[in-house]
Amino acid sequence: MSDGRVVLVTGGSRGIGLACARRLQADGYQVAITWKSEAPNALDGPEGSIPLLPVRCDVNSTAEIDRAFDEVEAALGNVEVLVCSAGITDDTLLLRMSEEKWARVIDTNLTAVFRATKRASARMVRARYGRIVLLSSVVAYLGSAGQTNYAASKAALVGFGRSLARELAGRNITVNVVAPGVVATDMIAGLPDDRIAALTQMVPLGRAAEPEEVANVVAWLAADASAYVTGAVIPVDGGLGMGH
Repeated sequence: MSDGRVVLVTGGSRGIGLACARRLQADGYQVAITWKSEAPNALDGPEGSIPLLPVRCDVNSTAEIDRAFDEVEAALGNVEVLVCSAGITDDTLLLRMSEEKWARVIDTNLTAVFRATKRASARMVRARYGRIVLLSSVVAYLGSAGQTNYAASKAALVGFGRSLARELAGRNITVNVVAPGVVATDMIAGLPDDRIAALTQMVPLGRAAEPEEVANVVAWLAADASAYVTGAVIPVDGGLGMGH
């Protein structure tokens, strides 16, 4: 049972983040989402559920992260479940990659997680309860040409998450990492058809995941049923990363 716990999903206005928010909303959580350029149109969930709370936030700004948490805490209470889903790609081969492209991806995908988890964990430590879920990627351990910045940021989340899991375990706070593979989101939809076909052909299950399939795993990690799971990296990739 969710017991109406307060959830914040960064990058929750679309894709996997929105699917996570919707699933947790349906499970009875009080869910806030951050958005930067596109707020979700519909905030109501299933009948009887609490509407999503949209909070505008640039996760690359510590001040905006703090303001977003202040807004959520004032409206709903302290964040008890944090899902870090905000992320970007800016692909190019390393020899063509500018420092700006490198820094932008690392800051959004990794440093923003540091900002959000630091802010959330302070309250969780005092409450002696918390669930933190970080969204990584199968690219973290497979690698992908043209994505050295993205792969580095997503691989770093594993070390970050496991170190944080060790720091916070004594306070009844779990930290876990979910590593999706090919997922049917806007990020994939923007690729050429032949590239999408090539990606799905690599997946043993032979298809892309729906965002809701990733959200199902995130919801389990947020729930009391997973209370003895921390420091885990859980693939949701149709078998794409097997053996890595």
